[in-house]
Amino acid sequence: MELLPTTPNRIANTVLGGAPAVGLAVPAAEGSGVAAAAALAFLVVAVRGWRVGVRCERDRLVVRGFLWTRRVDRARIGAVTGFPAVRWTSRRGGRRWTPVLALLDSAGEETAGSYARKRENLARLRRWAARRG
Repeated sequence: MELLPTTPNRIANTVLGGAPAVGLAVPAAEGSGVAAAAALAFLVVAVRGWRVGVRCERDRLVVRGFLWTRRVDRARIGAVTGFPAVRWTSRRGGRRWTPVLALLDSAGEETAGSYARKRENLARLRRWAARRG
């Protein structure tokens, strides 16, 4: 089960990296190594911004953020918080906390449809996490 933001949210996430990358294209083309490296980094953020989301597999959760992807065994999940974040325990017994940016609402600064999708996806994630095996 894939839990993704609405398409407008995904586009906005992409623009966060895409706009600076485009702005750095000219200096990068003129030979600036720093601008080229920065443009490449922003392109990575743009692609990851589109892919931000959650995938609930049979036995594990995959949380894709702007900078990293976290995989958590379903059996290790303790709770899904209202932030939203997943609280889980590592194999060595350490307590971990992974934010789920794809479901983070913008405190009234988004459309009703976007807010409803995030709330619905958060509820679906909680139901999935509550089922064990």
